[in-house]
Amino acid sequence: MKILKYIAIIIAVLIIGFLLLGLLKPEVSYDSEIVADKPLPEAWAVAQDEAKMAEWLPGFQKVERVSGTPGTVGAVSDVYFITDGEEMVIRETITNIVPNETIEMTFTSDFMDMDYKLSMAPMDGKTKITSNTTTVGNGILAKSMMAMAGSSIKAQEETNLENLKKAIEQNTKDYFPVEQTMKEDEMTVENEEIN
Repeated sequence: MKILKYIAIIIAVLIIGFLLLGLLKPEVSYDSEIVADKPLPEAWAVAQDEAKMAEWLPGFQKVERVSGTPGTVGAVSDVYFITDGEEMVIRETITNIVPNETIEMTFTSDFMDMDYKLSMAPMDGKTKITSNTTTVGNGILAKSMMAMAGSSIKAQEETNLENLKKAIEQNTKDYFPVEQTMKEDEMTVENEEIN
């Protein structure tokens, strides 16, 4: 009987410790950074292209508009993922956007809330991409689980950014055909003037 009592005490201490972890560290914050070997306008276009999201966000399925104008402050969308064979829906709200510079969003789900900022800056013809994330579990159990999984959540974000870098560097889609057409028109005019 003494052994059962000690086992019960150890289990109770572990449970209390687990729950206290969520109270002591209710949020997890982390930063990640990469450099993509493409110019900023193209890097931004790839990151904002829903058709490319499956290339850098594991399990990404689709985006459904809820309200607002896509790509503007206040736009709300439901983002669908498949994780471990289960569908997960995260509600995304754009809270700030400066094209070719930064986008800030909040993500909410049953399990957690997340504040996310993706920033881009030109760097010698390349693009420096930085993400800043703060997550908070919804409920004491979720807070404790988030506190314990903090390093694996950061590792996932680093993987996502590496995948984004790869998607940007392997991109072949022309996001700026009007500019190309204008350049071709300018060359045609110059050739006509020479002849």
